[in-house]
Amino acid sequence: MASSTDRPTVSARPASSRGGGRAARLDQICSQAVELARDAIGADPDHIGPHAGTTTEGDRLVTHQFACLLPGYKGWRWAVTVTRIARSRNVTVCETALLPGPDSLLAPTWIPWQDRLRPGDLGVGDLLPTPSDDDRLIPGYLHSDDPAVEAGLWEPGLGRARVLSREGRAEVATRWYDGDPGPGAAIALAAPSSARCGLCGFYLPLAGSLRQMFGVCGNQYAPDDGHVVSADHGCGANSEVLLDVTAGVDKLPTVYDDSEVETVPEA
Repeated sequence: MASSTDRPTVSARPASSRGGGRAARLDQICSQAVELARDAIGADPDHIGPHAGTTTEGDRLVTHQFACLLPGYKGWRWAVTVTRIARSRNVTVCETALLPGPDSLLAPTWIPWQDRLRPGDLGVGDLLPTPSDDDRLIPGYLHSDDPAVEAGLWEPGLGRARVLSREGRAEVATRWYDGDPGPGAAIALAAPSSARCGLCGFYLPLAGSLRQMFGVCGNQYAPDDGHVVSADHGCGANSEVLLDVTAGVDKLPTVYDDSEVETVPEA
């Protein structure tokens, strides 16, 4: 016994999709052209399943659907659109297509290559060009709202072509602070509350507006040596983590009691 999902269905497109005020009625002549639609598919007959329903696309415009039996296309449907002119019983084929059904296995949504990149993907010899309209960058001759940039890098004809914009610096600061360089890193949470990078002698503050929150670790024994860290990041190699040396007990000289002499008989 066939299930309800195997039975042919009849549906109509919403009136709004066609720009009209009424829903088109199913054209009986077009809906009866099942064999014409089946022959128009042009595929191996073994790959064409039973008729799966019709959809009214518009006035005298009907799409027939057939189950697809092609290997690897489970849930897909052959779709054949037919039509006829007014006051004519001659039905003609408009187009054929293989369309996914509600249970079809589909490829993942397309993601542009620039949106697929993740930190660490760039390898040796790879090039990663930045678009000319990158919001993170502005031309070097414009004011960047960063005093350090204005003071040291604005040299007409000699400075950098582009520098970080306010949006670019905000994005960098957020990414660093929310990542491993920030206070939420496991090593920072395990460190003593007093062992913060901003109080460490090995902490080298950055220049510019990022100086207030970020610097570079200069302790060769710290895991973040040579990396950017936030001022409230921390680790056990902080310069202010001092060893509490407790005074030891002085070693006393050996004391001999010569008041009594034990006589040992000769053998």
